[in-house]
Amino acid sequence: MRKENSDFKTGFVSEAGSFINNKDYFAYIELDDMACYVIADGIDNDQEAHSAEMIAKTVLENFIERPTLSRRQLKSSLHEAHEWLKFESRRVRLKASLLVVVTNYTKMIWASSGNARLYHFRGGRLNQKSKDQSLSQVMADDGFLPDETVSQHEERGNLLHYMGNPDRFHPYISPRIPLSDGDVLLLCTSGLWEQVNLPEMLDALEECKEPEALTDTLEEILLSKQKRTINNYTAVAIYTDKTYKEPPKNRKKWIKRILIAMMALLLTGGGVWIYKVREANRIAEAAANMVEFERDGDEYAADGDYSKALKSYSEARNAASKVKDKIHTNLIGRKQKLARMLVDGDEYLKDSIYDKAVSSYTKALENADHWDMFDEADIQERIDRTTDYEVVTEQIRQGDLKSQGQDYSGALAIYKKANTAAIEVSYTSAQKDLQDKMSKAQEKLDAVQMETINLKGDKLEQKGDRSFDAQDYAGAIDSYMQAQEKYQSTGKLERVLAMERKIAKADEKLHPVVPVVPVVPESEAMTDNSNFADQGTPFPYESVTETDPQASRKETVAPPAGVDDNKQNVKDVTTDVTADDSDPISPTPESKEEL
Repeated sequence: MRKENSDFKTGFVSEAGSFINNKDYFAYIELDDMACYVIADGIDNDQEAHSAEMIAKTVLENFIERPTLSRRQLKSSLHEAHEWLKFESRRVRLKASLLVVVTNYTKMIWASSGNARLYHFRGGRLNQKSKDQSLSQVMADDGFLPDETVSQHEERGNLLHYMGNPDRFHPYISPRIPLSDGDVLLLCTSGLWEQVNLPEMLDALEECKEPEALTDTLEEILLSKQKRTINNYTAVAIYTDKTYKEPPKNRKKWIKRILIAMMALLLTGGGVWIYKVREANRIAEAAANMVEFERDGDEYAADGDYSKALKSYSEARNAASKVKDKIHTNLIGRKQKLARMLVDGDEYLKDSIYDKAVSSYTKALENADHWDMFDEADIQERIDRTTDYEVVTEQIRQGDLKSQGQDYSGALAIYKKANTAAIEVSYTSAQKDLQDKMSKAQEKLDAVQMETINLKGDKLEQKGDRSFDAQDYAGAIDSYMQAQEKYQSTGKLERVLAMERKIAKADEKLHPVVPVVPVVPESEAMTDNSNFADQGTPFPYESVTETDPQASRKETVAPPAGVDDNKQNVKDVTTDVTADDSDPISPTPESKEEL
């Protein structure tokens, strides 16, 4: 019974300070062989959930189920409490700092997350102190702050790890620490250590022989500071007046341990042999792979497939590194470098970066004379082909400049020349590009020529109009006919028909229709023309039959009796008469606008 043979005393004080609710929590349990002390500081603002109490109870329940001084068990318990706190964070994010001390009355381990602290005093001095998981502590560890200023630094509350942290949770678990008679453990939350510094703690420790006295004294020191705002504070003092003394080790137990250690060494030795055998097999396999991959690389290089050769050389070099064969590592590495130059040249050529392609090929050619698998003639051919491609590309560029300057005829001539060069050097991609460029240039050229012909037709038409206005109808017809011919060649049907109408109009002007003489009945002519007869003037007569208005007729009428023979010298009149057209001569437009 360890507890009965030891003397551990505990005293504590926990108050809300200037606040209504105390979010600090302390609980502990002392079993026969083990004891556990848990202090927690709730750092969230939730008024209903008590995060500190939740995690403290979870840790204690786990400890009661399996009391042990195992660090792994303690870490697992803290993670379970952390997950429980995250699960309960439904309305707000619950957060807390935690400090746990587990002891078997002889040794102790402790764990912390956040900034709840443990002070371990021995012989009236500080033996060790836990470190906060805060930014100020990190700055102090990195040498940017004196360690004694951490408690007052403005970043002391900026916690990097704490219970309930959604991103990461890395609690600190201490190793096993032996306890001695007279040791004092002081567990406290930030509300206390922010106001009571270490010298004040040591002074109080010197005066107080009981844990309750120590916690009361620390509280008095805190309150004596008369701060306007006092945070929740908790202080727990554990006096280990007597620790449990371990009985002397059993001799048989030691012999048993030695035998177990020897068996472990034997097993370890066997493991070494097994490892060596496996390592030898691994090296043999790597050596075989090295030879095989290098051979494949040589074959690919001889076939001019430098991309696959590069891959095989890379694998062979890795295998050589595994077997630590420096010679083959170096040799294969040189082949790999040569294949890399050729692959880079191909990539540059594909991207039309001809200067870099020629540079890579040239470097490869300079190093290829040491290796039979790299064909120098093939590399030289790649250099020549790259140069030819560059010439074709330059010609295409010149053609593009001509096209941009709307010199489509010149552009077409250069494109044709570049296309011929591309065919000669088997520059397939350039050929396809040139076909498109030539087609577009020809289309542009045809469009320009058609527009030129239309302009000529317009000028001829305007010339015909001017001739028409000047009553030079023959000249107008000639110009209209030439314009019509131009329009016909460009397929402008509307303009062709317009010229046809203008030609007809000019032709009417050039060959006008003879006016029709009115026809007078014979009886009326005898009467009405008597005056003409009296005057001795002959007058032609026509008789009109109105039986069929749609029919046309031609009739010659002799002059009436009594008219002089000279008056009979009247030419026959042929006329077409229509019943519904009293004026057979339709009005004729006299100007171009009337057309």
